[in-house]
Amino acid sequence: MAELLKGKPVAASLTETTKAKVEELREKGVVPTLGIVRVGENPGDLAYEKGAIKRASQTGVEIRQYLFGEDVSQEELISAIEEINRDDSVHGVLMFRPLPKHIDEKAVCESLAPEKDMDGITTGSMAGVFMDTDLGYPPCTAVACMELLDHYGIVLKGKNVTVMGRSLVIGKPVAMMLMRRHATITVCHSRTTPEAFAKAGREADIVVTALGRAKMVGADKLGEGQILIDVGINVDENGKLCGDMDFDEAEKKAAMITPVPGGVGSVTTAVLMKHVVAAAAKK
Repeated sequence: MAELLKGKPVAASLTETTKAKVEELREKGVVPTLGIVRVGENPGDLAYEKGAIKRASQTGVEIRQYLFGEDVSQEELISAIEEINRDDSVHGVLMFRPLPKHIDEKAVCESLAPEKDMDGITTGSMAGVFMDTDLGYPPCTAVACMELLDHYGIVLKGKNVTVMGRSLVIGKPVAMMLMRRHATITVCHSRTTPEAFAKAGREADIVVTALGRAKMVGADKLGEGQILIDVGINVDENGKLCGDMDFDEAEKKAAMITPVPGGVGSVTTAVLMKHVVAAAAKK
């Protein structure tokens, strides 16, 4: 049976480290503060916001909420973000997406100062990921993958890693971060042929799935003794949360595997607080 790579101990370790850094900053008169920008009341956003507030309370990070109705205008939203940019007491911003259809999401994202972008939504942050600079911050979920691998002592140098998915939220940034750690990367996506997709999965030392499709990756796309990182959060035919991998099939072949739920997703709010504290420390 595969070893479970649970997210809870990873998040707990990150939280303790962050809490200590918050205490150091508060002694210097700096109170790390996260601004949460939310439009509407999407259940997923509300759940993540609740988790972020809980994690903030555990670390000592302050939260300020900027809440808007679904009918907010683009101009009003951008104006609010520009005001946050000017507020030196707010060190980082988490903005929930997608935004309502009448709003140009790209324009709103770009109005946020990259140095306050805690979740990789600006061009500046993504440039930082791809060019290996400290401008902005990578997406929290992508960083959570790396934190989990590090926590469990998984060596990346020289390993063959297949990343399934190429989104800017997970696939592309995690591929860049893995490459930075000297892994050899193959990226599969919706236009990869089924044969090449399965071959890349079977031949990897580590597989990271970020496809957003329930149980898409079964035993036929996996090899023996692999390390499997499942980032997917989906709902199966029985209404239960599941990942992109068919866990029952994958666990039989894997050496190590993340559960869903309870894996990568449970680390993201801890990473978010880590980013806020890092931003505050630069002030």
